[in-house]
Amino acid sequence: MEGYCVKCKAKKEMKDSKELTMKNGRNAAKGKCTTCGTSMFKILGNK
Repeated sequence: MEGYCVKCKAKKEMKDSKELTMKNGRNAAKGKCTTCGTSMFKILGNK
C-alpha cells in the first residue's frame, strides 16, 4: 500500500501496513515508511 511520508516529503510504499477503523467509522491504514521508518497514516474509502 502506498502513502505519503511527511519526513521524506514523497509518496512511498508502506511496510507492516494494517487496516483499521477510526473512531468516526472511516477505514484507514497505518504503517511505516520503507526508507526512514517514520509512521505513516492513510485514510481509505468506505469500502
